[in-house]
Amino acid sequence: MQKKLEKQRAFFRSGRTIPLAFRKKALKRLGRAIRQHEKEIYAALREDLNKSKTETFMCEVGMTLAELSYMLKHLEGWAKKKYVRSPLAQFSATSFTVKEPYGVALIMSPWNYPFMLTMEPLIGAIAAGNCAVVKPSAYAPATSAVIRRILRACFPEEYIFVVEGGRAENQALLDQRFDYIFFTGGVTVGKEVMAKAAKHLTPVTLELGGKSPCVVDRTAKLELAAKRIAFGKLLNCGQTCVAPDYILVERSVKDEFLVYLKKWIVRMYGADATENDAYVKMINQKHFDRVTGLIDPEKVIFGGGRNERTMQIQPTILDDVTAEDAVMQEEIFGPIFPILSVDSMAEAEEFICKREKPLALYLFTQNKALAERFLRYVPFGGGCINDTIIHLATSKMGFGGVGGSGMGSYHGKKSFETFSHEKSIVNKHTWMDLPVRYAPYHRIQRLLLRLFLRRINQIIHRYPEDLCQLHHGRHIGNAVATLPF
Repeated sequence: MQKKLEKQRAFFRSGRTIPLAFRKKALKRLGRAIRQHEKEIYAALREDLNKSKTETFMCEVGMTLAELSYMLKHLEGWAKKKYVRSPLAQFSATSFTVKEPYGVALIMSPWNYPFMLTMEPLIGAIAAGNCAVVKPSAYAPATSAVIRRILRACFPEEYIFVVEGGRAENQALLDQRFDYIFFTGGVTVGKEVMAKAAKHLTPVTLELGGKSPCVVDRTAKLELAAKRIAFGKLLNCGQTCVAPDYILVERSVKDEFLVYLKKWIVRMYGADATENDAYVKMINQKHFDRVTGLIDPEKVIFGGGRNERTMQIQPTILDDVTAEDAVMQEEIFGPIFPILSVDSMAEAEEFICKREKPLALYLFTQNKALAERFLRYVPFGGGCINDTIIHLATSKMGFGGVGGSGMGSYHGKKSFETFSHEKSIVNKHTWMDLPVRYAPYHRIQRLLLRLFLRRINQIIHRYPEDLCQLHHGRHIGNAVATLPF
């Protein structure tokens, strides 16, 4: 591994990844390879998670290709030198920022959306001009193997290479020095990643998780709320980092809401979802056992069954849940709907704010003032008003957590920025050199400096166009001739 990393560092230092033409060609090559291996991706995700072709395209392949297309469309504009106004104290100068790649990036991805959550950060790393080491999850071995085949077909290992395996390989990678680490996964491993990165002061992005609440107030369109919550929760059978984790519903509308929630679960997946061929399974036996262990039989009002052979758990509603129940002590990552009754939205707000900042929050209401209140005063990574999940399905906004749910963001421009270092540059012009800034400092210098700055302010108001030319270093001779220095 050490030799491969050295080859990557040498490849990066060669400068081959810097030209935009190289980056665009790499992204296009990746897009073609994904399309060529599309059937293999569908088969792998069926094997790993029992994902249907429709769900795989919607949540994995389709989103990845959309992100890639968006990146190609906007990359050139994002990579351009950006001019900014220079402060008067730096007169005369041109100030600008330049984006540069970090170098060799490590991308560690999870098992729940193993294709999309590997490829989307990689797209950002490539677009920014980095080399990358990709580490898919060992819990999704079929998808990991397809990712390896795709990337080997696209790129030489000195540019992009894949490391497969489990904990031993993870530890071996984290013991290496990288220029950037992008990790998607659980909080426990996220803390370990950050600790390892700290040894080398390596910048990190952590996409974690947590208990993302749904809040349903009495003004909400209850059936629509139930329908959209059921969709968000049961997508990938709850194995989604932004899945609705628990539901805070106003007591006065709880019973009606539960009628609709049961209705839409059945309509989407049937009376027994474990008999539905499109219903996703738990990723492995350990996870299956953990999730089933969170179900309190005394609080089950819908579902509660399971299929040991297929590792599938029925959509399960738990009523009268309290903050002390086992299901409220950890992120569920499964098809369980804990229902907690509240008497007011103030109580719901307090409940959320007393806990770790969630990755997502979903508020169902027709009360605009309440929506504004939650947006302003309740901390969370991102979310939706009157829907679930869909805020991450766009390249036009960043996605990321806050506090215990993560740090940093990506998607679209945010991905490019995440994998880029922004250099701030002042290009000082040589046609003028003010002596007042140089030692030794005397009282006369302070007076001259004050007069100069006052005069410059006057000129800015009287000759804005000429000063703009000076600012950008254009037509300096003509501009100077017009100014009353």
